[in-house]
Amino acid sequence: VAHTTQAFPLDDYNVVKITRAGFRSSTVDNVAVTPKVMQLEMDLEQIELGRFDHFMQKEIYEQPASLRNTMRGRLQRQDGKVVLGGLANFAKELTKAKRVTLAAQGTALHAAMIGEYMLEDLAKVPAVAEYASEFRYRNPIIEDGTVIVAVSQSGETADTLAALSEAKDRGALSLGVINVVGSTIARETDAGVYLRVGPEIGVASTKAFTGQVAVLAMITLFMARRRYMSPDQCSRFIEELEAIPEKIERVVQHDAAIRKVAERYCERENWLFLGRGYNYPTALEGALKLKEISYIHAEGMPAAEMKHGPIALISDGMPAVFIANKGRQYDKVLNNIAEVRARGGHIIAVATEGDHEIKKVAEEVLYVPDIV
Repeated sequence: VAHTTQAFPLDDYNVVKITRAGFRSSTVDNVAVTPKVMQLEMDLEQIELGRFDHFMQKEIYEQPASLRNTMRGRLQRQDGKVVLGGLANFAKELTKAKRVTLAAQGTALHAAMIGEYMLEDLAKVPAVAEYASEFRYRNPIIEDGTVIVAVSQSGETADTLAALSEAKDRGALSLGVINVVGSTIARETDAGVYLRVGPEIGVASTKAFTGQVAVLAMITLFMARRRYMSPDQCSRFIEELEAIPEKIERVVQHDAAIRKVAERYCERENWLFLGRGYNYPTALEGALKLKEISYIHAEGMPAAEMKHGPIALISDGMPAVFIANKGRQYDKVLNNIAEVRARGGHIIAVATEGDHEIKKVAEEVLYVPDIV
Protein backbone atom coordinates (compact mmCIF):
# COMPACT_ATOMS: atom_id res chain seq x y z
CA VAL A 1 0.00 0.00 0.00
CA ALA A 2 3.02 2.30 0.37
CA HIS A 3 3.81 1.77 -3.33
CA THR A 4 0.49 1.24 -5.15
CA THR A 5 -3.24 1.69 -4.72
CA GLN A 6 -4.17 -1.01 -7.23
CA ALA A 7 -4.03 -4.80 -7.10
CA PHE A 8 -5.65 -7.81 -8.69
CA PRO A 9 -6.28 -11.33 -7.39
CA LEU A 10 -4.81 -14.29 -9.22
CA ASP A 11 -7.28 -17.13 -9.87
CA ASP A 12 -6.26 -20.77 -9.48
CA TYR A 13 -4.10 -22.07 -12.34
CA ASN A 14 -3.26 -18.56 -13.51
CA VAL A 15 0.25 -17.13 -13.72
CA VAL A 16 1.79 -13.71 -14.16
CA LYS A 17 4.96 -12.80 -16.00
CA ILE A 18 6.49 -9.59 -14.67
CA THR A 19 9.11 -7.60 -16.59
CA ARG A 20 10.44 -4.06 -16.41
CA ALA A 21 8.01 -3.19 -19.22
CA GLY A 22 4.94 -4.42 -17.34
CA PHE A 23 3.14 -7.69 -16.69
CA ARG A 24 1.11 -10.30 -18.56
CA SER A 25 -1.41 -12.65 -16.92
CA SER A 26 -2.43 -15.97 -18.45
CA THR A 27 -3.55 -19.48 -17.64
CA VAL A 28 -0.92 -22.19 -17.15
CA ASP A 29 -1.68 -23.15 -20.79
CA ASN A 30 -0.62 -19.65 -21.86
CA VAL A 31 -4.11 -18.34 -22.70
CA ALA A 32 -4.17 -14.60 -22.00
CA VAL A 33 -6.35 -13.45 -19.08
CA THR A 34 -7.57 -9.90 -18.53
CA PRO A 35 -6.92 -9.03 -14.87
CA LYS A 36 -9.70 -7.54 -12.75
CA VAL A 37 -7.83 -4.62 -11.21
CA MET A 38 -9.30 -3.27 -7.97
CA GLN A 39 -8.60 -0.25 -5.82
CA LEU A 40 -7.04 -0.94 -2.41
CA GLU A 41 -9.33 0.27 0.37
CA MET A 42 -6.60 0.90 2.93
CA ASP A 43 -4.12 3.66 3.58
CA LEU A 44 -0.60 3.63 4.98
CA GLU A 45 -1.74 4.72 8.44
CA GLN A 46 -3.79 1.54 8.80
CA ILE A 47 -0.74 -0.71 8.52
CA GLU A 48 1.62 1.38 10.65
CA LEU A 49 2.03 0.71 14.36
CA GLY A 50 1.73 4.32 15.50
CA ARG A 51 1.72 4.83 19.29
CA PHE A 52 1.02 1.19 20.14
CA ASP A 53 3.45 -1.48 21.38
CA HIS A 54 2.24 -4.13 18.93
CA PHE A 55 -0.44 -4.68 16.30
CA MET A 56 -2.75 -6.77 18.47
CA GLN A 57 -2.96 -3.91 20.97
CA LYS A 58 -3.57 -1.43 18.14
CA GLU A 59 -6.36 -3.57 16.70
CA ILE A 60 -8.04 -4.02 20.10
CA TYR A 61 -8.21 -0.23 20.37
CA GLU A 62 -9.45 0.08 16.77
CA GLN A 63 -12.58 -1.97 17.48
CA PRO A 64 -14.99 0.92 18.15
CA ALA A 65 -14.01 2.59 14.85
CA SER A 66 -13.92 -0.68 12.91
CA LEU A 67 -17.40 -1.68 14.14
CA ARG A 68 -18.81 1.69 13.18
CA ASN A 69 -17.36 1.04 9.72
CA THR A 70 -18.94 -2.42 9.64
CA MET A 71 -22.40 -1.03 10.42
CA ARG A 72 -22.20 2.27 8.52
CA GLY A 73 -25.02 2.62 5.98
CA ARG A 74 -26.40 -0.83 6.76
CA LEU A 75 -28.73 -0.07 9.68
CA GLN A 76 -31.95 1.94 9.34
CA ARG A 77 -33.25 2.29 12.88
CA GLN A 78 -36.29 4.43 12.05
CA ASP A 79 -37.59 1.93 9.52
CA GLY A 80 -36.51 -1.12 11.50
CA LYS A 81 -34.52 -2.42 8.52
CA VAL A 82 -31.09 -3.83 7.80
CA VAL A 83 -29.78 -3.05 4.30
CA LEU A 84 -27.15 -5.48 3.04
CA GLY A 85 -26.50 -4.78 -0.63
CA GLY A 86 -24.52 -7.99 -1.05
CA LEU A 87 -27.59 -10.06 -0.11
CA ALA A 88 -30.30 -8.02 -1.85
CA ASN A 89 -30.57 -10.35 -4.86
CA PHE A 90 -31.01 -13.38 -2.61
CA ALA A 91 -33.50 -11.98 -0.07
CA LYS A 92 -36.26 -14.33 -1.24
CA GLU A 93 -34.05 -17.43 -0.95
CA LEU A 94 -32.88 -16.40 2.52
CA THR A 95 -36.47 -15.80 3.64
CA LYS A 96 -37.35 -19.36 2.60
CA ALA A 97 -34.15 -20.95 3.95
CA LYS A 98 -34.77 -24.18 5.84
CA ARG A 99 -31.32 -24.53 7.36
CA VAL A 100 -28.14 -22.48 7.72
CA THR A 101 -24.71 -24.10 8.10
CA LEU A 102 -21.87 -21.83 9.16
CA ALA A 103 -18.44 -23.23 8.28
CA ALA A 104 -15.29 -21.80 9.81
CA GLN A 105 -12.08 -22.50 11.71
CA GLY A 106 -10.53 -21.08 14.88
CA THR A 107 -11.71 -17.64 15.94
CA ALA A 108 -14.10 -17.44 12.97
CA LEU A 109 -15.77 -20.63 14.22
CA HIS A 110 -16.45 -19.02 17.59
CA ALA A 111 -18.08 -16.07 15.81
CA ALA A 112 -20.06 -18.60 13.74
CA MET A 113 -21.27 -20.30 16.93
CA ILE A 114 -22.66 -16.98 18.16
CA GLY A 115 -24.25 -16.61 14.71
CA GLU A 116 -25.83 -20.05 15.11
CA TYR A 117 -27.44 -19.00 18.40
CA MET A 118 -28.68 -15.70 16.92
CA LEU A 119 -30.17 -17.29 13.80
CA GLU A 120 -32.18 -19.80 15.81
CA ASP A 121 -33.12 -17.33 18.54
CA LEU A 122 -34.14 -14.36 16.39
CA ALA A 123 -34.67 -15.56 12.80
CA LYS A 124 -36.20 -18.90 13.89
CA VAL A 125 -34.22 -20.88 11.32
CA PRO A 126 -32.36 -24.11 12.20
CA ALA A 127 -28.63 -23.36 12.21
CA VAL A 128 -25.39 -25.14 13.01
CA ALA A 129 -21.78 -23.96 13.21
CA GLU A 130 -19.33 -26.57 11.93
CA TYR A 131 -15.59 -27.08 11.90
CA ALA A 132 -14.89 -26.64 8.19
CA SER A 133 -12.09 -29.21 8.48
CA GLU A 134 -14.58 -31.87 9.64
CA PHE A 135 -17.35 -30.85 7.25
CA ARG A 136 -15.19 -31.49 4.19
CA TYR A 137 -14.29 -35.05 5.19
CA ARG A 138 -17.73 -36.42 6.03
CA ASN A 139 -20.96 -36.87 4.15
CA PRO A 140 -23.00 -33.81 5.21
CA ILE A 141 -26.71 -33.63 4.48
CA ILE A 142 -27.43 -30.66 2.21
CA GLU A 143 -31.15 -30.44 1.55
CA ASP A 144 -33.10 -28.04 -0.66
CA GLY A 145 -33.20 -24.68 1.13
CA THR A 146 -29.79 -25.07 2.80
CA VAL A 147 -27.56 -21.99 3.05
CA ILE A 148 -23.82 -22.35 3.65
CA VAL A 149 -22.09 -19.35 5.25
CA ALA A 150 -18.29 -19.33 5.02
CA VAL A 151 -16.80 -17.17 7.80
CA SER A 152 -13.16 -16.11 7.43
CA GLN A 153 -11.07 -12.99 7.98
CA SER A 154 -8.68 -13.66 5.11
CA GLY A 155 -11.10 -15.34 2.75
CA GLU A 156 -8.34 -17.85 1.98
CA THR A 157 -8.76 -20.46 4.76
CA ALA A 158 -8.17 -23.76 2.95
CA ASP A 159 -10.52 -25.93 5.04
CA THR A 160 -13.30 -23.35 4.81
CA LEU A 161 -12.85 -23.12 1.05
CA ALA A 162 -13.09 -26.91 0.74
CA ALA A 163 -16.26 -27.01 2.90
CA LEU A 164 -17.75 -24.23 0.78
CA SER A 165 -16.99 -26.12 -2.42
CA GLU A 166 -18.55 -29.33 -1.06
CA ALA A 167 -21.77 -27.56 -0.01
CA LYS A 168 -22.01 -25.68 -3.33
CA ASP A 169 -21.59 -28.91 -5.29
CA ARG A 170 -24.57 -30.28 -3.38
CA GLY A 171 -26.75 -27.30 -4.28
CA ALA A 172 -26.50 -25.00 -1.25
CA LEU A 173 -26.79 -21.24 -1.60
CA SER A 174 -23.37 -19.91 -0.54
CA LEU A 175 -22.64 -16.72 1.41
CA GLY A 176 -19.35 -15.26 2.60
CA VAL A 177 -18.62 -13.25 5.74
CA ILE A 178 -15.16 -12.02 4.77
CA ASN A 179 -12.81 -9.13 5.50
CA VAL A 180 -10.42 -9.19 2.55
CA VAL A 181 -11.98 -7.78 -0.62
CA GLY A 182 -11.41 -9.93 -3.70
CA SER A 183 -10.26 -12.97 -1.70
CA THR A 184 -11.00 -16.48 -2.96
CA ILE A 185 -14.04 -17.09 -0.73
CA ALA A 186 -15.43 -13.69 -1.73
CA ARG A 187 -15.11 -14.70 -5.38
CA GLU A 188 -16.44 -18.24 -4.95
CA THR A 189 -19.63 -17.47 -2.99
CA ASP A 190 -22.99 -16.50 -4.51
CA ALA A 191 -23.21 -13.43 -2.28
CA GLY A 192 -21.83 -12.06 0.96
CA VAL A 193 -21.13 -9.24 3.35
CA TYR A 194 -17.69 -7.70 3.89
CA LEU A 195 -16.57 -6.92 7.44
CA ARG A 196 -14.96 -3.58 6.49
CA VAL A 197 -12.79 -3.59 9.64
CA GLY A 198 -9.59 -2.72 7.79
CA PRO A 199 -6.42 -4.81 7.58
CA GLU A 200 -5.77 -7.12 10.53
CA ILE A 201 -2.04 -7.61 10.97
CA GLY A 202 -1.93 -9.08 14.48
CA VAL A 203 -1.70 -12.89 14.41
CA ALA A 204 -4.54 -13.32 16.90
CA SER A 205 -7.82 -11.96 15.56
CA THR A 206 -9.51 -9.20 17.55
CA LYS A 207 -11.37 -6.62 15.47
CA ALA A 208 -12.18 -9.19 12.79
CA PHE A 209 -13.87 -11.38 15.43
CA THR A 210 -16.11 -8.56 16.66
CA GLY A 211 -16.72 -7.58 13.02
CA GLN A 212 -17.79 -11.14 12.19
CA VAL A 213 -20.20 -11.20 15.13
CA ALA A 214 -21.63 -7.82 14.06
CA VAL A 215 -22.10 -8.95 10.44
CA LEU A 216 -23.74 -12.21 11.53
CA ALA A 217 -26.05 -10.17 13.79
CA MET A 218 -27.00 -8.00 10.79
CA ILE A 219 -27.58 -11.06 8.58
CA THR A 220 -29.77 -12.49 11.36
CA LEU A 221 -31.85 -9.29 11.52
CA PHE A 222 -31.98 -9.15 7.70
CA MET A 223 -33.57 -12.63 7.71
CA ALA A 224 -35.62 -12.21 10.91
CA ARG A 225 -37.28 -9.02 9.66
CA ARG A 226 -38.45 -10.90 6.55
CA ARG A 227 -39.65 -13.91 8.51
CA TYR A 228 -41.09 -13.13 11.97
CA MET A 229 -39.74 -9.90 13.44
CA SER A 230 -41.76 -6.69 13.61
CA PRO A 231 -40.25 -3.31 12.62
CA ASP A 232 -40.33 -2.17 16.28
CA GLN A 233 -38.46 -5.26 17.48
CA CYS A 234 -35.88 -4.87 14.74
CA SER A 235 -35.49 -1.17 15.55
CA ARG A 236 -34.72 -2.01 19.20
CA PHE A 237 -32.02 -4.50 18.18
CA ILE A 238 -30.53 -1.96 15.77
CA GLU A 239 -30.40 0.63 18.56
CA GLU A 240 -28.45 -1.81 20.74
CA LEU A 241 -26.08 -2.69 17.90
CA GLU A 242 -25.35 0.98 17.22
CA ALA A 243 -24.51 1.50 20.91
CA ILE A 244 -21.84 -1.23 21.04
CA PRO A 245 -18.86 0.82 19.71
CA GLU A 246 -19.30 3.40 22.47
CA LYS A 247 -19.53 0.61 25.05
CA ILE A 248 -16.29 -0.95 23.77
CA GLU A 249 -14.63 2.45 24.21
CA ARG A 250 -15.61 2.25 27.89
CA VAL A 251 -14.19 -1.27 28.19
CA VAL A 252 -10.74 -0.42 26.78
CA GLN A 253 -10.47 2.32 29.40
CA HIS A 254 -10.06 -0.52 31.94
CA ASP A 255 -6.74 -1.48 30.35
CA ALA A 256 -4.71 -0.76 33.53
CA ALA A 257 -7.03 -2.79 35.79
CA ILE A 258 -7.00 -5.73 33.37
CA ARG A 259 -3.20 -5.55 33.16
CA LYS A 260 -2.97 -5.83 36.99
CA VAL A 261 -5.13 -8.96 36.99
CA ALA A 262 -2.94 -10.47 34.25
CA GLU A 263 0.20 -9.70 36.26
CA ARG A 264 -1.22 -11.37 39.39
CA TYR A 265 -2.00 -14.61 37.55
CA CYS A 266 0.60 -14.73 34.79
CA GLU A 267 2.56 -17.57 36.45
CA ARG A 268 -0.44 -19.91 36.44
CA GLU A 269 -0.05 -22.71 33.90
CA ASN A 270 -3.69 -23.89 33.65
CA TRP A 271 -6.82 -21.79 33.16
CA LEU A 272 -10.54 -22.32 32.68
CA PHE A 273 -12.87 -20.02 30.70
CA LEU A 274 -16.55 -20.66 31.37
CA GLY A 275 -19.81 -19.22 30.06
CA ARG A 276 -23.38 -20.19 29.26
CA GLY A 277 -25.55 -19.46 26.24
CA TYR A 278 -24.07 -16.79 24.00
CA ASN A 279 -21.17 -16.53 26.40
CA TYR A 280 -20.03 -20.11 25.82
CA PRO A 281 -18.46 -19.35 22.39
CA THR A 282 -16.97 -16.22 23.96
CA ALA A 283 -15.37 -18.41 26.65
CA LEU A 284 -13.91 -20.60 23.91
CA GLU A 285 -12.47 -17.51 22.24
CA GLY A 286 -10.97 -16.27 25.52
CA ALA A 287 -9.23 -19.60 26.07
CA LEU A 288 -7.97 -19.62 22.48
CA LYS A 289 -6.48 -16.16 22.89
CA LEU A 290 -4.57 -17.17 26.04
CA LYS A 291 -3.19 -20.26 24.28
CA GLU A 292 -2.29 -18.38 21.10
CA ILE A 293 -0.59 -15.41 22.70
CA SER A 294 0.83 -16.68 26.00
CA TYR A 295 1.46 -20.37 25.25
CA ILE A 296 -0.44 -21.16 28.47
CA HIS A 297 -2.83 -24.10 28.68
CA ALA A 298 -6.46 -22.94 28.80
CA GLU A 299 -9.78 -24.70 28.33
CA GLY A 300 -13.05 -23.07 27.34
CA MET A 301 -16.31 -24.90 28.01
CA PRO A 302 -19.96 -24.44 28.92
CA ALA A 303 -20.12 -23.57 32.61
CA ALA A 304 -22.58 -26.39 33.32
CA GLU A 305 -20.35 -28.98 31.66
CA MET A 306 -17.50 -28.29 34.07
CA LYS A 307 -19.07 -30.40 36.85
CA HIS A 308 -19.34 -33.42 34.54
CA GLY A 309 -15.70 -34.38 34.82
CA PRO A 310 -13.41 -31.34 34.25
CA ILE A 311 -14.05 -30.11 37.81
CA ALA A 312 -11.61 -32.83 38.92
CA LEU A 313 -8.80 -30.82 37.32
CA ILE A 314 -9.32 -27.73 39.49
CA SER A 315 -6.40 -27.20 41.84
CA ASP A 316 -5.92 -24.66 44.61
CA GLY A 317 -5.54 -21.15 43.15
CA MET A 318 -6.37 -22.20 39.56
CA PRO A 319 -7.80 -19.19 37.67
CA ALA A 320 -11.32 -19.67 36.32
CA VAL A 321 -12.64 -16.86 34.14
CA PHE A 322 -16.44 -16.75 34.28
CA ILE A 323 -18.41 -14.63 31.84
CA ALA A 324 -21.13 -13.69 34.29
CA ASN A 325 -23.23 -11.00 32.63
CA LYS A 326 -26.69 -10.35 34.03
CA GLY A 327 -29.18 -12.39 32.02
CA ARG A 328 -31.44 -15.43 32.00
CA GLN A 329 -28.74 -17.80 33.24
CA TYR A 330 -27.05 -15.50 35.74
CA ASP A 331 -28.18 -17.46 38.83
CA LYS A 332 -26.99 -20.71 37.28
CA VAL A 333 -23.59 -19.17 36.57
CA LEU A 334 -23.38 -18.14 40.25
CA ASN A 335 -24.01 -21.80 41.18
CA ASN A 336 -21.16 -22.87 38.86
CA ILE A 337 -18.90 -20.26 40.46
CA ALA A 338 -19.69 -21.71 43.90
CA GLU A 339 -18.69 -25.19 42.71
CA VAL A 340 -15.31 -23.95 41.46
CA ARG A 341 -14.68 -21.93 44.64
CA ALA A 342 -15.42 -24.99 46.78
CA ARG A 343 -12.45 -26.70 45.13
CA GLY A 344 -10.06 -23.81 45.63
CA GLY A 345 -10.32 -22.13 42.21
CA HIS A 346 -9.83 -18.37 41.95
CA ILE A 347 -12.69 -16.62 40.18
CA ILE A 348 -12.09 -13.87 37.64
CA ALA A 349 -15.57 -12.63 36.73
CA VAL A 350 -16.48 -10.57 33.69
CA ALA A 351 -19.67 -8.99 34.98
CA THR A 352 -22.26 -6.35 34.16
CA GLU A 353 -21.62 -2.81 35.37
CA GLY A 354 -23.44 -2.18 38.65
CA ASP A 355 -23.38 -5.83 39.75
CA HIS A 356 -21.88 -5.56 43.25
CA GLU A 357 -23.11 -8.97 44.42
CA ILE A 358 -20.56 -10.70 42.19
CA LYS A 359 -17.75 -9.28 44.35
CA LYS A 360 -18.83 -11.61 47.18
CA VAL A 361 -17.90 -14.69 45.16
CA ALA A 362 -15.08 -13.52 42.87
CA GLU A 363 -11.46 -12.64 43.65
CA GLU A 364 -11.36 -10.35 40.61
CA VAL A 365 -14.18 -8.53 38.80
CA LEU A 366 -13.87 -6.86 35.39
CA TYR A 367 -16.94 -4.90 34.37
CA VAL A 368 -18.52 -4.47 30.94
CA PRO A 369 -21.56 -2.34 30.03
CA ASP A 370 -24.98 -3.96 29.91
CA ILE A 371 -26.27 -4.99 26.49
CA VAL A 372 -29.87 -6.11 25.96
